[in-house]
Parts: sequence; C-alpha cells; structure tokens
Amino acid sequence: MNIPFNKPYLAGKEVDYINDAASRGKLSGNGYYTKKCHEFLQKRYGFKKCLLTTSCTDALEMAAILCDIQPGDEVIVPSFTFVSSANAFVLRGAKIVFVDSQDDHPGMDEDKIEELITSRTKVIVPVHYAGIACDMDKIMTIAGKHNLFVVEDAAQSIDSFYKGAPLGSIGHFGCFSFHETKNVQCGEGGMLVINDERFFDRAEIIWQKGTNRSAFCRGEVDKYTWVDIGSSFLPSDVTSAFLYAQLERIKHIQKKRKEIWERYYNKLKPLEEKGFLHIPVIPHYATNNGHLFYLICRNLIERTALIESLEQKEIHTVSHYISLHNSTYCRNRKFGGDKLTNSEKFTDVIIRLPLYYELLREDQDHIINSINNFFM
Repeated sequence: MNIPFNKPYLAGKEVDYINDAASRGKLSGNGYYTKKCHEFLQKRYGFKKCLLTTSCTDALEMAAILCDIQPGDEVIVPSFTFVSSANAFVLRGAKIVFVDSQDDHPGMDEDKIEELITSRTKVIVPVHYAGIACDMDKIMTIAGKHNLFVVEDAAQSIDSFYKGAPLGSIGHFGCFSFHETKNVQCGEGGMLVINDERFFDRAEIIWQKGTNRSAFCRGEVDKYTWVDIGSSFLPSDVTSAFLYAQLERIKHIQKKRKEIWERYYNKLKPLEEKGFLHIPVIPHYATNNGHLFYLICRNLIERTALIESLEQKEIHTVSHYISLHNSTYCRNRKFGGDKLTNSEKFTDVIIRLPLYYELLREDQDHIINSINNFFM
C-alpha cells in the first residue's frame, strides 16, 4: 500500500480536447479553448474579466505590473505563504512587509495589517490559505481608507467563497493556480482575474507581451505594435484544452474532494477534543473547497515523528511553508517582520494529509487509523 500525497486527476476528455485543439490549427495562446475557459469561469463565478496564464506566479507578476509597483514601494504579504506571493512584487523593486498569521489559522492576521502601513505602502496581498477566506471586509475597508490595491492570492481557492462572493472576485485582482496539486489542474497553469474595469485593456496588453495584439485580433486596430511593458504570460491552447476538460467536471470534482475533507474532519475531531492536535478552522464567513486538509501538531518534534511514522506505513505526508521572513533570501535583506510568532509556529507544526480525487475509502481509513494509533 503506497499512498501518495497527491495524484493529479484526469477528467476523461483532456486528450480529446487537445486533439481537437491541434486539428483547429492554432496551438498558441488565446485560441479556441482559452476563450472557452474564460467564458466558463466568467459565467460560473461572475468574474468581470479572466486571463489564463502559465502559472499563478505569472498572474501575480501581471498584478504587480498593473499596480504600477516602483522601487521602494511597500507591499504587505503574510510570511506563511509560497514565495511567489512576495517575489512577484520584489521583481518590480518592492520592499515586502510581512504580517503574522492568526493564532488558530495559518491565514494572515487582518487585525495586524493597519499598523504596518506607511506612506510607501501600495498593496495588500491576502493569501487564502487552504482555500479558506481571509476576512475580506476588514481588508477592503483598510485598503479603501489608505487608497491601497488588494491582490488576492487565491492560488488554492477555486470554488471557495467569502460571504457568498467567490474568492478572487473581491480585491482589485485575483490570482489562481491550476498546478497539478490544485482542485482543477492542467499540469502548470494559472489565471488573473481583473475586477477593476480601469485595468481591462492594459491587462490584455501586458498579457500579450506588451502589444495590442488582442485588439488587432478583434479587428479594433489595423496592425499591432509594442505599446507597454509585458511578457509572454498566456498559455498555449493545448494547456487550455486540458484545463477545459477539468472545468467541465468541476462540480463532480468538488463534491468528491469535499467528501474526503469532511471525513478527515469528522474522524480526526476526537483527537482534537482530547488535546492531541488541532484540525482546520473554518470561519463563519468562509467556505471549504476541499483543497487540502492539515493537522496542527503540538510541536516540531511530534510533527517530525508523525511524518516518519506515517512514512513507514507508506503514507506520504508533507509539512508546508518555511516562513518567508526566515528564508535565506529575506534574511539578507531588510524586509519588515523579524519576529512573527504564529507564522513560525505553523512552519514547525503543520502536516498536510493526502487529499486527491482518487483517494480510496480504504486508503483514507488506513491514514486515519495510523494517525489515531500514533497518538493513542
């Protein structure tokens, strides 16, 4: 019995759609299936404008350009996140100011944001860890008060909501991942959601290498040329064809993933009640999209022992982020946030359990029983 941490799910029509894309004679970006994905996502979630990208990293980098980040601007980012959440802005010359996690959840502590704002602050980057929403009312109120941009890092958050609003639709921009570890995936892929109409045209130009090629393809100009900075952010239509097959099955995928998540929650809740560990907290304003299930152990030694014990039973679990403020890169720079107690705690104690569409009931039972046996 070998239970991986992740196994990419194939919906069934990926190869058919890739073959169809090839037969259409246009494999580069912004083709038939790219447009199908845009239409699907805009209709399902009410996003004002979507642009598929080659990764969530690229979506974040586009957002940094659209926010007009200049050297010396400050951007507030949680320390407990993936490097791209910060790196996208560092590439434009920003100084990152790190905010701590909440005490009972790895997500950013919204109550600590305002004290970090200075005259140089330009952007707040809420990261919806595990697809569980940050308190967007608090964040948008702070941003409005100080005239800041909000870039939602919704990499893990497809089909998750804040008070009924899809994550990624609330800030000025939303950035999603379709990496193979995500709920719907195309190997490597992402999406930028533009919620502020002021940026629709410029986003397309940046997406198309700094040219007005999209306008040309729509017949709005008689030729296209270099008009702004940009890069090759759009994926090939082959990638989009794969993703469209996944999107068609998103309801089915989400139902199964949430069933697995709920079973972990209900079966491991007794260990929390006995004080052995903590399981995820879902605030009243948030939904769970079944992206990942994590446990919070009591200390690093116990977390390490649990991972090793499960590995011996051929169950592959993993920790998660090294707090960015403690990374080699940040230690050599004067970024704000030297001591972030909660972020450092979660670096040491989080363990993520296998969660993927094809996880068998008997395999999940084996995982749950092995965790129970470790503590009991």
